[in-house]
Amino acid sequence: MKAPWSTQLAAIILCVALGGPAMAQEFKAGDLTIARPSSRPTPPGAKVGVGYVSIRNDGTEADRLVGGSAAVAGRFEIHSSSVEDGVARMRRVEDGIVIEPGATVELVSRGTHAMLLDLKEPIVRGQSFDGTLVFERAGTVPVRFTVEGFGGAAPASAHEGHKP
Repeated sequence: MKAPWSTQLAAIILCVALGGPAMAQEFKAGDLTIARPSSRPTPPGAKVGVGYVSIRNDGTEADRLVGGSAAVAGRFEIHSSSVEDGVARMRRVEDGIVIEPGATVELVSRGTHAMLLDLKEPIVRGQSFDGTLVFERAGTVPVRFTVEGFGGAAPASAHEGHKP
């Protein structure tokens, strides 16, 4: 027995509503697949934010993420977080991040991530903003960052002590 069209329509609407921000967003650039560019909300007046993304290299040659940009920020830098002798430290990654053939690199909270510096406006949950990722081989790739809730990741405000 086939469901009435109203039931089918309701199921489609429910899937779209529930899958909205959580749906995987992918961008292609040559052999690279860039998935789930995201950020975290910031409090009013914050000067720094964060960017997260997954980058998969399906090619036969390595590429390197060397920079990027975000419409909400004056500067974009790649940073690495670590804990040394019980003290959390963050440093700028000067030479970029290599994505080897067949590998996936994750920019995540408490690891390697993008720092969005000199924010022009607060980053607001449920909104999104344009940006780019810049690679040695694939070039400049436009992406759209979605702003998600705090979940298991550290909020951008955890970086308030960071000195740009």
